[in-house]
Amino acid sequence: MEEAVAGAVGVLRGAVERDWDGVRAGRCEWSCRETAQHIAQDLIVYAGRLAGRVQDTYRPFDVVVDDSTDNARVLQLIEGGGVLLTATIRVTPPRARAYHPRPYYSANPEGFAALAVGEVLLHTHDIAEGLGLPYEPPADLAEFVLTRMFPHIQPGPEHWPTLLWATGRGELPGRAPVTEWDWYNNLVLPTDRLTLEGLTPAAAADLRLGGDGGYDWVADGPFDGTREAAGMLVKAYEAGVHRPEWGVFVLVRREDGKAVGGMGFHGAPDEDGRAEVGYDLAPSARGRGYATEALRALSEWALARDGVRLLMATIEETNRASQAVVTRAGYTRATVGEQHEVLTHEQHAPHEEDTDLRLYLRERP
Repeated sequence: MEEAVAGAVGVLRGAVERDWDGVRAGRCEWSCRETAQHIAQDLIVYAGRLAGRVQDTYRPFDVVVDDSTDNARVLQLIEGGGVLLTATIRVTPPRARAYHPRPYYSANPEGFAALAVGEVLLHTHDIAEGLGLPYEPPADLAEFVLTRMFPHIQPGPEHWPTLLWATGRGELPGRAPVTEWDWYNNLVLPTDRLTLEGLTPAAAADLRLGGDGGYDWVADGPFDGTREAAGMLVKAYEAGVHRPEWGVFVLVRREDGKAVGGMGFHGAPDEDGRAEVGYDLAPSARGRGYATEALRALSEWALARDGVRLLMATIEETNRASQAVVTRAGYTRATVGEQHEVLTHEQHAPHEEDTDLRLYLRERP
């Protein structure tokens, strides 16, 4: 945050004596002055929303800049807003969330940081373009925004041009121009004892490499399956086929904020409206009904989506505990014919009848 704000102010400070009101900011409908005020307003309002854990409104208060305030003082507002938001993010628990409408109505502190950095980078670009100033932020800042706010966008050869393209501000060879876009905060699904938090590409990359993904795990977590699923998510993201709501969710225990496992889908639903689920728990968290609770909630959410008619889980014949989980979550074991048809189509196993996988299904009501 500090780096983004410092870079923006450093570029714009050299043009404070110019007329910002009479110049349009790049492709924005606002003037350069209005755009600079918007940056300051976002930083200050984000800080207030996150600090107050505001859950139901975009703007709990407004920031009004007097017409007599000169451009230099508008930059001071941006600097002050950056300090306020940075301090708020640092003292806010990582699992806390506050209102942001895009697209699932909440963001955690990291999400607010990514939103704010994106606002600063992109609108500084707009102002600089309007004023004819050179501006290119560090590539790692653009990557920070892309891997958290644009999980559905395939990475390009360079992060900053990709972010400009993804927000309708530039072109990328081989990709159609973007005419509509929005931020994309991660999906969060609450249950009685858990919160299912959608894994961002940034968090998945860290988990794949042996990190914690930004989560406070129980002592024996994450289990191998969660790291493998995170690796699959990263590959899908890099290939441009990742669909965030059909990715991986981390199961966070509400009583203490500890992550206990992972659950999610093997990909978006196919043309027949079918999707496959998978999950694992850290050993110390097993036997408490967490997997059943999470799977029931995730399945109900998925089957309520348009075009989804069937969820599948393939489980080894010897894994009685997992079979009990899916059964309690509303899945039923497929008949021999159903299993052969689905497993053959999905290429999970050879076609021989002695496969050790067992198929469980849950259909839309």
